[in-house]
Amino acid sequence: MNERFLPIGIQDFEKLRTGNYLYVDKTPLIYELIRTSTPYFLSRPRRFGKSLLLSTMEAYFLGKKELFKGLAIERLEKEWIQYPVLKISFGVNSYENNERLKSRLDSIVSENESRYNIEKKSDNPAERFANIIRAVSEKYNQKVVILIDEYDKPILDALYTDFEEQNRQELRSFYSPLKDSDKYIRFLFITGITKVSHVNIFSGLNQLNDISLDCKYSSLCGISESELEQYFEPEIKTLAEKQEMTAIETKEKLAQMYDGYHFAHDVEGVYNPFCLLKCFFSNDFGSYWFESGTPSFLVKTLQYQPLELENLVNGRLATENQFKNYDPDSKNMLPVVYQSGYLTIKGFEKETRFYTLDFPNREVEEGFLEVLLQKFVTVPYDDMGLEIGNMKIALRNRNIDKVLSIIKSAIADLPTIVKKEMCENYYESVTHLMFRMTGCRVVSELQSVAGRSDIVVTTKDSVFIFELKMDKGRAFEEVAAEALEQIDANGYADRFTVSGKQMYKVGVVFSSEGKGMCGWKVK
Repeated sequence: MNERFLPIGIQDFEKLRTGNYLYVDKTPLIYELIRTSTPYFLSRPRRFGKSLLLSTMEAYFLGKKELFKGLAIERLEKEWIQYPVLKISFGVNSYENNERLKSRLDSIVSENESRYNIEKKSDNPAERFANIIRAVSEKYNQKVVILIDEYDKPILDALYTDFEEQNRQELRSFYSPLKDSDKYIRFLFITGITKVSHVNIFSGLNQLNDISLDCKYSSLCGISESELEQYFEPEIKTLAEKQEMTAIETKEKLAQMYDGYHFAHDVEGVYNPFCLLKCFFSNDFGSYWFESGTPSFLVKTLQYQPLELENLVNGRLATENQFKNYDPDSKNMLPVVYQSGYLTIKGFEKETRFYTLDFPNREVEEGFLEVLLQKFVTVPYDDMGLEIGNMKIALRNRNIDKVLSIIKSAIADLPTIVKKEMCENYYESVTHLMFRMTGCRVVSELQSVAGRSDIVVTTKDSVFIFELKMDKGRAFEEVAAEALEQIDANGYADRFTVSGKQMYKVGVVFSSEGKGMCGWKVK
């Protein structure tokens, strides 16, 4: 048996197939798509194999039958017609200003003119693009295949800058020939991270079929549980041996760390393929997705949009329209967080058509919360891991004073990106955030008979019920006593009495003037 290699970072299908790399066969799904002439759009998080998907399509349309030997499509396809392919990718550069985008557009059209020996007849990229589509189709007497990768990167790179609108206009103009060139196009497939509705750069493509939430294609990118079992048995065995775990324990840990993505309701979840492969390569359960970089546009969005953490990290209900399309002019950051892969579909109510969104797995949860902490607390990044570790130890030792002292230090100064009138939301959100980072079970707004508790933290042998209050000019002692009284009056602790765990009720008071935590009382 020949040695096989894990295709970490391999985005070229031909290189993968000729280099003896492992390939999870996605060609049955690809074949379903390419049989039609429908223009398609697919949104998926980074590191999910979008570029490899387009490379596979490119190899098929170029008629490279030999690369598909042993794959499902070899049996399905009978004709193997060759088509000219125009490949467009914006993944090679950053586009913080309009000149960089213009330069890239010029490179794209120049590369395709050179590849197909098409005469340059204009300096306008859109006109040149239209000419390439028509001329290539006529030259080869075949319709053209167009594959567009990372279409949204020039928009996301320029978010919240003076060049954002310029980049939108530039792309809208460049893509405008796609509508009028329909008779020359055999197949069009567009990928990106976000579905940007406001930009409307593909407005002319009235029939653009968005399959991002289509259950049929939910596993088009990523690795399903059944594919994990089918293709990775040797890697699971080796990982189990290295970690001194059973195969069952290993698969449970893999699922906890890297599984859990659902791109439609009522479908099998998928693993992040990059993280899964890195885990098998390193034989260790690392946080590989965040080590490979955090999208700059997410950080920008967190800086420029109001912080409403409880709506992001505590599992929330949303309609499809609330997370499907991202409007850069809107204050709704949910689509960005969902489409970036930080949240995923965890439930669906058919009657109301409400989706439940939450973190897909532990790796993503920890990484996302860490990104938030870097932006919204004053603790130096290098010290954050140590402080969270100290909080975890303090909770285990039931040292509430230590726990809250750490949080008090972290929010001593109100960040400049948080307005004074938002300080209540900020304090509540960051307190919840830091508790979540400890790995303990944390629930906000837990419903009781008479009301909702602010934060409940549970450990192996203890329950901590926190009621958070703003002082609003009143004495600390008065507000803290009121918080403790509310816990008792509303019966927040009642559901935990049968657990046998030690109970702690804590009233925490914050400054309405943005001066941090005033203090706390424990009962």
